Amino acid sequence: MSQDLPPLNALRAFEAAARLQSVSQAAIELSVTHGAVSRQIRLLEEHLGVALFSKEGRGVKLTDAGVRLRDAAGDAFERLRGTCAELRQQTANAPFVLGCPGSLLARWFIPRLDRLNRELPDLHLQLSASEGELDPRRAGLDATLWFAEPPWPADMQVHELTVERIGPVLSPHHPRFATLSQARPEELLGEPLLYTASRPQAWPAWALGNGLDPARLEMGQGFEHLYFLLEAALAGLGVAIAPQQLVADDLRQGRLLAPWGFVETRARLALWVPARRADRRAAMLADWLRRQLV
Repeated sequence: MSQDLPPLNALRAFEAAARLQSVSQAAIELSVTHGAVSRQIRLLEEHLGVALFSKEGRGVKLTDAGVRLRDAAGDAFERLRGTCAELRQQTANAPFVLGCPGSLLARWFIPRLDRLNRELPDLHLQLSASEGELDPRRAGLDATLWFAEPPWPADMQVHELTVERIGPVLSPHHPRFATLSQARPEELLGEPLLYTASRPQAWPAWALGNGLDPARLEMGQGFEHLYFLLEAALAGLGVAIAPQQLVADDLRQGRLLAPWGFVETRARLALWVPARRADRRAAMLADWLRRQLV
């Protein structure tokens, strides 16, 4: 048998499948098909002359040989990733790419971007917006800022920034503003409420936080994204619900009011950094974000 190292693609496919405990998840991470990962693993097993996975129900589990190779390959790839990250950082103008939901980017981050650039000039921040489900492991991202609920995955370094607080808001342009702004929380149960498909649990969570029955909520106009929802609220089209952080500037300037306050959820606004691609700039950014959120 050849004493040379196995093909790198085969080792990479095996390491991802072993670390994620899933061939399917490895295929997603590597941007290849399930079959491509399986073929690479078979090639590696043929090269080594040992089985690395065994069947277990509908899934697979590592054999003893697979566990040994997983540990060795994981350490080797981690060192490679760390060294490559350090080399990238040696480039003075290398950007720090931050993934962020478009609503959070537009309503909170961009108004503070000039201040960040002044206070962290060496960060060289580059923003990548998304309104879909963010993937903090996506290639090309150094970190991801978003609201999410614990527990945190083991392969991510998560800098918790602040607790999410949500609450109903309405504009002075709302036709029934004078009445609604004086209403008790339970009186919103008869009001057609604006909502977003990306956070269907927001209104029920608020209702429970106020001791109300979520089943009695009446949903009105829905919007695909939070940004559109808040624009509708600003136009006086109805009562919307949003994280306090995303409407703080509107509340301060009187464009929106929150007569019923805010309740905490299980979610946290956090900065996610892949543990294997840890970057000292992430800690700098996390500290800056915490200061802005006080």
